[in-house]
Amino acid sequence: MVIIPGNAFAGDLELSALLDEALKNNPDILASQIKIEAAGYRIPLSKSLPDPMVMIGYQNEGLRQYTYGKEPDAEWMFSASQEFPYPGKLALKGSMAESDKKSLVAMHEFLKQKISAKVKELYYDLFLAYKNIDLLKDKSDLFARVEDLALARYGVGKGMQEEVLMAQTEKYMLLEKEEMFRQKILSFEAMFRAVLGRTDSSPLGRPIEPVYQPFLFTVDEAVNIALNNSSEIKSRNKMVEAAGYKVSMAEKEYYPDFTINTGYANRGGGLMDMYSASVTINIPIFYKTKQEPAVKEAKSSAAQAKQELEAAKLMIAAAVQDNLSMVKSSNKLMDLYINGLIPKNTQSVEAALAGYTTGRTEMITVISLSKTLLDYETLYWEQFVEREKAIARLEAITETPAPASGGEEK
Repeated sequence: MVIIPGNAFAGDLELSALLDEALKNNPDILASQIKIEAAGYRIPLSKSLPDPMVMIGYQNEGLRQYTYGKEPDAEWMFSASQEFPYPGKLALKGSMAESDKKSLVAMHEFLKQKISAKVKELYYDLFLAYKNIDLLKDKSDLFARVEDLALARYGVGKGMQEEVLMAQTEKYMLLEKEEMFRQKILSFEAMFRAVLGRTDSSPLGRPIEPVYQPFLFTVDEAVNIALNNSSEIKSRNKMVEAAGYKVSMAEKEYYPDFTINTGYANRGGGLMDMYSASVTINIPIFYKTKQEPAVKEAKSSAAQAKQELEAAKLMIAAAVQDNLSMVKSSNKLMDLYINGLIPKNTQSVEAALAGYTTGRTEMITVISLSKTLLDYETLYWEQFVEREKAIARLEAITETPAPASGGEEK
C-alpha cells in the first residue's frame, strides 16, 4: 500500500511561486538560454574575414650544399595572402546569424509560455486529486450514516444482514478510491519536480483552490491576439527572414571571391631583393552543378519556412478554437451540475435516507443515489479543472492573461 507522508497535506502550495521557480530552474529553459548565448557568439564569427595566410620558404641551388649568398637564385621567400569574399557576402552571413538568434529568442519566450501552462495544468491536476479525496471522505461519512441505519434496522429485526454488508462494502470501496488518488498525488508531484528542476522528493503541499476566472475573448479576438502576440509566430517569421538571407547568399555565390597576395624574396651575394603582388580570383565556371543547385535548395528551404509559418498559424487558430469550445462546454456543464443535478440529487439522497429509516425505501436505492451524488460532485470539479487548464493553455497561446471584463462569447 502506498502511503503519502503525513505532511503531504500540510501547507498551501502557491501557484505564483511555482511559476517563478519553474521559469528560473526548468532544465529546458536553462538549455534554451545557453543555446541563445551560443547563437550570439556566431554573429561576429560569421561577419569575420577568413584567416590570412603567411608563407615562409627557402629556395636553394643544387642539392649538395647551402648556396644562399653564393648562387643568384638561392633565396629566402616570405609572403602573405588575404581572401576577401565578394562584397555583401559577409553582411548577409551576419544577417543570417542575427535572424537565427532572434528566432531562438522568440522560441525561448514560447517555451516559457509552454512551461507556465504545464505548471498550471499540473497544479490543477494536483488540486483535483486532493479535492476528490475530500469528496470521498465526505461520502464516507454519508455511507457511515447508511451503515448505522442498516445496523439499527437489523438490530430490531426490520432489516437484513445483506443491507449492512452492502453499506460496509461501499464504504470500503471509497477507501480504495481514496488510496488510488493518493497514488495520483505522488505521480503529479514527481512530474511537478521534473518541471521545476527539483531533485528532492519532499511533498509539495496542497494547492489552494483556484478562483473561478472568466475568459471573455471571442474566438476571433483570441485568434487575432494569439497571432499578434505568439512568440512561435515571431520565431517562424525570423526563420523565414533567415531563409531569405540564405537565398541571397546562395545567389551571391555566382560572384567570385578574390585573394590578395604579397611576397618578398631575400637574396644574398649582393643581389637585389625581390617583391611581388598578385590577385587570385576564383572563377565559378561549374555554376550548373554547384551555385545553381544551391540557389534552388535555398529557395526550397525558404518556401518550406513560409509553409511552416502558415501551418503554425493554422495550428494556433485551431488550438484557440478547441480550448474556447472546452471553456464554453465546461461552463454549461458546471452550471448544470451545481444548479441542477447536485441539489436535486442531494434532496433525493436525504429523502431516500428518511424513507429507508421508515422502511419505505430499499437499501439499493439509497446506495445508488449516494453514488450518483458522488459522481455528479466529482464531475463538477473535473469540469472546473478542465476549464482552468483550457484557460491556462489559452493564456499561453495568446500570451496574455485572461481579461477581467467584457462580453463572453456564447
